[in-house]
Amino acid sequence: MTRVKTFVTLTLLGGLAVVLPIAIFILLFQWLFGQISDLLAPVVTWLEAHTEFKDTLARLVVIALILGGCFLIGLLVKTSVGRWAHRHLDHWLGRLAPGYNTIKDLVLQFIGSGAGEGVLAGPVARVRIHGPETPLSVTAIVTSRHDNGDYTVYVPTAPVPTSGFVYHVPANCVEILPDVSVEAAMKSIVACGSGSAALLAPAKP
Repeated sequence: MTRVKTFVTLTLLGGLAVVLPIAIFILLFQWLFGQISDLLAPVVTWLEAHTEFKDTLARLVVIALILGGCFLIGLLVKTSVGRWAHRHLDHWLGRLAPGYNTIKDLVLQFIGSGAGEGVLAGPVARVRIHGPETPLSVTAIVTSRHDNGDYTVYVPTAPVPTSGFVYHVPANCVEILPDVSVEAAMKSIVACGSGSAALLAPAKP
């Protein structure tokens, strides 16, 4: 009886391990799609009235156009003319639109400003927050390097890495992990440390 119970329990948990991530992904996608659809409702209505696209297809076309527009803008700002236009637009929006600079700073701090700083810019590090002689260490992302050699690191909490702690530590407390990507570190944190053995394994020569 115990063996049957164990078999049923493990099989059920195995099925949940497969189904739950898919279900959560679908629910998240539905929520995000609904939010975007509400924002794009006027454009979708116009497309339905003037083209052959209907309902969901019209929304998908609008989303694709927006993503394509973002890609083209990204290409444009790589040119000298685009950088000049962006610099002036940024300047005037900062002066005329309340809160614009705050929002811009938050985005740049998360994705990185192009100067090697920002959460997504990495690099990932193993940090001894209680001093180099203490064996306790945490998985962290270096978000800033100071002129005196110190580091500022972000230590995400598990299983929600969007919240965490910021530490300012000396260089001898930081071990950079050049072979570990931010994505891999975040995946381990979301999994409450699962996979850390591979994450922190010494690099192969």
